[in-house]
Amino acid sequence: MSHDFIKERQFEMKLAEIYQEFPWLEEQIAMPDFVNLFPVHYKKGVPQRPDKPEGFDLDRDIFLKVLVAFRNSFF
Repeated sequence: MSHDFIKERQFEMKLAEIYQEFPWLEEQIAMPDFVNLFPVHYKKGVPQRPDKPEGFDLDRDIFLKVLVAFRNSFF
């Protein structure tokens, strides 16, 4: 499997929806920066699950939503 730009874009859109669910995130980080916290990396053509960002203290519930969005977008 190579880079699937449609699925990557779908994941970005889901990240934007997550960002909008939590209004307090707007005070902490801009939406494009939030989306950029979770770049999609491929290993042997397979998208790898995003790691919890080191430079930003992210709530556990939000990170779980990010993982669900990743799974729904790519698998």
